Amino acid sequence: MTIAIGDSIPNVTVHVMVDGAPSETTTGELLGHGRVVLFAVPGAFTPGCSRVHLPGYAQKAAEISAKGVDRIACISVNDVFVMDAWGQAHDVTDTITMIADGDASFATAVGLEIPVPGAGLGLRSQRYAMVLQDGVVVDLLLEDNGLSVLNSTAECVLGKL
Repeated sequence: MTIAIGDSIPNVTVHVMVDGAPSETTTGELLGHGRVVLFAVPGAFTPGCSRVHLPGYAQKAAEISAKGVDRIACISVNDVFVMDAWGQAHDVTDTITMIADGDASFATAVGLEIPVPGAGLGLRSQRYAMVLQDGVVVDLLLEDNGLSVLNSTAECVLGKL
């Protein structure tokens, strides 16, 4: 079942980089307090994610935060080292929390996993964005096919804030 507006986010184990070292935490800890914008990508360093999705949030981070958002977070089915390197490559580690969902447990728990075998990626997260208030989904912006970059951009999220 796909997560929906009004649902609480599931509390699963994920990883982030803290002071240069991998750190285990939970989605409840990272996303369950205050107003949060979470966007998910199929894979770090992939074309749509690196050319459009992440850069859009990087460019609009100040505007998003100015709308009362406490945290902007990006989640992907990648390991914590890849997520950290990707964040550093785009110079967003101070403005966007880069979350590694290494085993797709969050993607699966929210019902937004997608197999991408043709590109050799295996099981990944669909691309989407959500606005959370204290861990509850208040807006959910899904891509029609799970992979395009149309409905879940920073501009679309700004329109919902």
